[in-house]
Parts: sequence; structure tokens; C-alpha cells
Amino acid sequence: MRKKIKNNVSWVGFIDWELQEFHGSDYSVFHGSSQNAYLIEEEKTVLVDTVWKPHEDFFINNLKQVIDLNDIDYIVVNHGEVDHSGALPALMREIPDTPIYCTANAVKSLKGQYHQDWNFQVVKTGDTLDVGNGKSLVFVEMRMLHWPDSMAAYLTGDNILFSNDAFGQHFAVEELFNDLADPCLLEKEAMKYYANILNPFSPLVSRKLEEIGGLNLDIDIIAPSHGVIWRDNPVQIIEKYSAWADDYQEDQITIVYDSMWEATTALANAISSEISALSPETRVKVMSISKYDKNEIMTEVFKSKAIAVGSPTVGNDMLSSVSGWLAFLKSLKFKNKKAAAFGSYGWSGESVKKIEEMLVESGFELVDASLRVNWTPTQENLAEAKAVAEALLG
Repeated sequence: MRKKIKNNVSWVGFIDWELQEFHGSDYSVFHGSSQNAYLIEEEKTVLVDTVWKPHEDFFINNLKQVIDLNDIDYIVVNHGEVDHSGALPALMREIPDTPIYCTANAVKSLKGQYHQDWNFQVVKTGDTLDVGNGKSLVFVEMRMLHWPDSMAAYLTGDNILFSNDAFGQHFAVEELFNDLADPCLLEKEAMKYYANILNPFSPLVSRKLEEIGGLNLDIDIIAPSHGVIWRDNPVQIIEKYSAWADDYQEDQITIVYDSMWEATTALANAISSEISALSPETRVKVMSISKYDKNEIMTEVFKSKAIAVGSPTVGNDMLSSVSGWLAFLKSLKFKNKKAAAFGSYGWSGESVKKIEEMLVESGFELVDASLRVNWTPTQENLAEAKAVAEALLG
């Protein structure tokens, strides 16, 4: 089975409706995903990427139904991560001498993972591979989008950019194309993917988008390695990436917390109410770390101009759920966002100060207001939330 993309280019990947987590358990998947591989059949036959090892039998058997494997002249590996290269060892056992075109770092990655010395052909930005009929693949290194080995490949003539992890989403769409997908889910999953995986590399994203623009490529289709293929106005996702990479924020404030006996919950709700009273047009999200998915929370943080983080004091510190979430927050390197801390305590009361320290370490601008309440908050305590709301709205 193949699905036609354009002219002599087909999709030969795997749609994974059952996938629920990715990167170990670090990324949640609620709407399935896909591992997109592509077949170019001009005078030369080129396979662009493979699929994850659990699906290697399906992938190779499907390829055999589409073509004679010995007719594959070249394999392009845009990125060595196992969700794209996992089926490569099984494929190479069938066609062991086939040249593999990839970056120098991808050679290190593939050798390190599979311990095979295949027929590697190292390419860099601007290198080309003639596929016949007047068409070529032009290679563009995409370092840290999102591994050091990443690259993209552009097919001239058909004007297709095989972008690998850039511009993708974990989103299963049987119909493949963006104009056939649920637009609301597509927007949500594309932003979630960027916020949780690519945001730490936003400065590199901006520079790479400028570099791609400088190549003056006519792009009719963007074919990433996960999710939809962008054929309807494909530039729209490039424009979104450009905006997302520029310290993105909306008129939103997200309140993130965990609680033991609901005193800190009361503080979270009080801050939320005060924000809405002061600025009704500002969207407010209140999200419990123990009840909401962490990647969904991070997507809301990504959209926010400010956040408030709360925890009660336990063991002279904050709850471990909050400290773990803050460690994840730090790794995503958000910029140009304000933050405040809040929490309740019974005896020693260190949580607010420790949260503030971690927020500063994570690159947030700490506002000059916090909410630290002994025992169950009174109405007078809850009224103090207004100062935090005013500071966050700033």
C-alpha cells in the first residue's frame, strides 16, 4: 500500500492509532501519531526515512508489495532517532549495500545505536543528489531541530520539503493531508509539539527559518515525519513556527499548583478570580499538576504571558510533584514571561521561597508579590490574591 503525495512521490509510513506516549513516558499522545516515510520513484528510487522498530515487519512487507527492495537506489536518513530509523537494520539486512545519505552526526547516531558500518554518504547543507528526470534532492542541515544530526531534504521539480521533525505533530490522520484534518486538533497538536519538544531551541529555529528563506525554495508541500502533510498553504506552519520561536505569548495567565488539603487550591482559585475581575479579557487557566497532563500544562504555559505556581510546604520544601514539574519547566527554556509563587503551610513555610528560586532559574521574571498563608486561608488571606493578580497583569 502506498498513498500518493505528488507525481512520483508516495507515503509508505505507519499510522499509529494506539500510541499513548513518546520519548519514554515524557510526552503524552491523545490522538495517535504517525511515522511518515516517503518513496521517490524517478530514474532513481529513493526511500526517505523508515519507521519505529515495533512496526518494522509491517513496513518492510508493505514496501515489498510496492516495489522490489533491490530497486531502492538510495536511502535518506534525515534523523537517526529510533522512531525514524528503527526499521533500518531490518531493511539493511535485505539490501545491505544501499547508500545511506545523512549528516556526519547521523553517522555517529546510527553507528552508536545499531553498531553497523553501512554504506554511509555524508552530506551537508547545499549538497545535492540527482534522482533523474531533471530532479534533485537538496539537503539542508537542521541541527538541534531537535537533535544535532537532523536535516531536511528538498525535492526540486515537485517542490517538496521533507522536513523530518520540524513542522510535525503527534497526530494520526488517515487522510494524511492538513486540509483533510480537524483544524482545531491540528493547531493544538502542532503547538503542543513545538512547546514541549522544540521550544528550547527557538533561537536556532529562527535562524534556520531565515536560512531556509534565503535559499529561495518554492515549497508546495511540507512532508514531516509525524502527523499531517502540509499541502494546503504549507507556508502557514512556517509562519506559525516563526511566531512561536519569537518568545511567543498570548493574553493568558496560567495558574499551576498542587495541594495536600485544598488550602493551596483555594489560593489558586482566588488568584484566578482576581485576574478575571481586573482584566476580564485575559484568559485564565487553573491546572493541578496531579490532575492534568504535564505536556498539556506546558502548552498552556507556552501560550501565557505570566504564570503563578503554588505548593504547600511539606518536609521543609514543596511537594515533589511541583518540584518535578518545575525541573521540566526549566528544561523548556521559556523566555519573556512573568511569574509568581504562592502556597499554604502549617509550620515552617519554605515552599514559596523555593518555588521563586526555581522560577528565576527557569528564566522567568519574578514579580514583586507572592501569597504565603498559614493554615486554611481566611477571607482576609484570599483578598491578598489581588496583589498577585495585579503584579502578573503588570
